[in-house]
Order: sequence, then C-alpha cells, then structure tokens
Amino acid sequence: MIHDFCFLRKWGKTFFGKICAVSFSVLKEDARTQARLGLLTTAHGTVETPVFMDVGTLGTVKALEPRDLKELKTQVVLGNTYHLLLRPGPDVIAAAGGLHKFMGWDGPILTDSGGFQVFSLAKMRKLTEDGCRFNSHLDGHEFFLGPKESMAMQRVIGSDIAMVFDECLPYPCDRDRAEKSVEQTLRWARRSKDEPHAEGQQVFGIVQGGVYDELRRHCAEELVKIGFDGYAIGGVSVGEPEAFMYQAVDASVPYLPKDKPRYVMGLGVMHQMAECVARGVDMFDCVIPTRIARHGTAITRHGNVAIKAAKWIADQGPVEEGCDCYCCRNFTRSYVRHLLSCGEILGLRLLTIHNVHALNRFMTEMRAAIADGTFFDWKEQVKKDTTHNE
Repeated sequence: MIHDFCFLRKWGKTFFGKICAVSFSVLKEDARTQARLGLLTTAHGTVETPVFMDVGTLGTVKALEPRDLKELKTQVVLGNTYHLLLRPGPDVIAAAGGLHKFMGWDGPILTDSGGFQVFSLAKMRKLTEDGCRFNSHLDGHEFFLGPKESMAMQRVIGSDIAMVFDECLPYPCDRDRAEKSVEQTLRWARRSKDEPHAEGQQVFGIVQGGVYDELRRHCAEELVKIGFDGYAIGGVSVGEPEAFMYQAVDASVPYLPKDKPRYVMGLGVMHQMAECVARGVDMFDCVIPTRIARHGTAITRHGNVAIKAAKWIADQGPVEEGCDCYCCRNFTRSYVRHLLSCGEILGLRLLTIHNVHALNRFMTEMRAAIADGTFFDWKEQVKKDTTHNE
C-alpha cells in the first residue's frame, strides 16, 4: 500500500510561487486562416509557435538523449505526473532539484496532470469528488491522485507549464455523462488554480466536453473566467472520427482568449496539425514519433513508411529522400531494416531520430509558411502529400 502522498507534507510548500503571467506574443496572423506565429516565454526559454512537443513520459524521450533533442531542435519536452509519481517518485526528483536537473534537460518542460490516465486506466481507477483512486498499473497498489496531489507533484517536478487535473472523456460518451464530467473538470480546474505551484510555473486549463459543442463552449467560457496562462483542448485523439476532432476544436477556440496559447493534446499527425493550426491552435504533443519508430515505421512528408517491409531489404536509398537528419545522411533503408529485423537497439534509435526530426522540420516549414503568407496553399499540399496512401 502506497503512502497517500506524504510528499504533500514534506514538499508541499518548498517551491511555492505566484502564478506567473505568461508571456505569449502573436507575431503574425495568416490572412486566409486563423493560423498565427507566436512566441511563448517560459522560465527555461522561449518557444516558437506553432510547436510540436516531444513526449518524455518518464523523464526521457525514448531512445534519445537531451543532446539529441537539442540537435533535433526539439523545443519542449513533456513529462507525466502520474508516471513520475510512481517512478522514481517525488523524493528522488526533489533531491535532484527538479526534473530539469534530474534528466539533464535545460529547455522547457510541460507536465500532463495525470488526467489522461483517468481515461486510459479507466479499469484501474474509481472517481470521487476529490479526484481519482487508482490501482497502480505496475503492481496494483492503491493510491489517490486529484487536483491537490497532481499540482503538488508538478510543483516538485518544477515544470514550466503545469496542466490542471481533469477528466478526459472516452469516445463515444452520452451527453448526460459528458455534462457531469465537464462540471467535475471545472471544479477540479478551480482547485488546481488555487494550489501553490513552482516559481515561474505557468498553469493551463483544459477544455473538455466530448463531441457536444455547447458543453465545449460552456467549459471554455468558465475556464476563461477562472483565468489561466494558456488553454488546452482535451478529449481528442481518443478514437473519435477525424471530423469530430475538428468539431471539438471549432467549438472551443472561438471562446478562448486570442492573447493566450492554445494547445490540442495528444495530436501528432501532420495534416491534422496543419488543419488545427488553420483553426487557431498553437501547440501539440503526441507519442507517435517515438512509438511508431519502435514498430519500424518512419514518418515522411509523403505519409508513413513501414521500413521493416521486405521490399526495402536491399534498398540503398535513405529512409526519406531529401531528409537531412543523421539517420538519412548516413544510413540506408536496407541497413535500418536489417537492424530492426535483428532487434538491434540502434535501429530503434536511428528511426526515432528520423521521426522526431521529421515532425520538428514539419513545424519549421509550417512557421515559415505562415511568415511568408503561403500557409493556406502549403496546408492543402500537406493534405495531398500525407494522405494519398490512406
């Protein structure tokens, strides 16, 4: 049985600070869409938006070192409150002086609150008014995580951006269940806002509401009344059709402040990110680049490619023609396929390097298109290029 967060008593006020007024500047708005260029200033550096953020659930982006991330031009790394609470735990992270020092990353970190695990581990938890009682996915022991505990752990982590504790709804979900969940999410958002947090730490609210436009609007408007440094759109990429995802964005963005960053959680598909940026979104994250690399799939500007396929067994071309990442400059599809087929760790590492580079390069292209006024045409070409095989 885990101690129900004795770290709240030990570390609860160590990193106390006022909510920092987020510095987010819109530099340019696209004439034909709602796309915008921005700069988001955090305690560990300035982030150019739109931005894709790489997921490092346990304090590492799988298969990559912090110096790799720097070379790949990753701007923000994500950590996960639920997972870091269980391993290595708050005492270890606090002893290191926070997650930045613990993992050797000096750039911005955003932490998910653990709200996604309310969805993904639904069979191993029980909701209460104060939060969620989980049975650990590691060994089954019981522990509690709610707004108070989540914000305390994010305070120990010392992330630049902390997310409020929320309930991520499944798809499908009936309206009555969605309405009750939104009200719960709003109560938790207020409690999260009221908790102390790390010095310089920004706090983002999360819009929920499933596929129900009026619930999305209500949630967005109420979150704005509470007041946060930025706003996320949650409860997407949970199995809903693509059209419903765009609907959720369209039902949320108009009611969020123009001078605050907007973040769609859990999204990392090229054409979908481009469409969401056209709707006014600034930030994204997803496990896709590292996860599909471990399964032998490369992200390219012309769709995903299964490098483990037999047709590449003797192919002497790079993983992606025209790519300048370390993998593509130095190795062939044949060699990477060979490594993957043999279970060699280097194969996973090379393909991960390529995939992270591919999405970071994609976001660089996107920002350039907004800057030079060609974003709409660029977005349409992206859709043609990346979905032609679907």
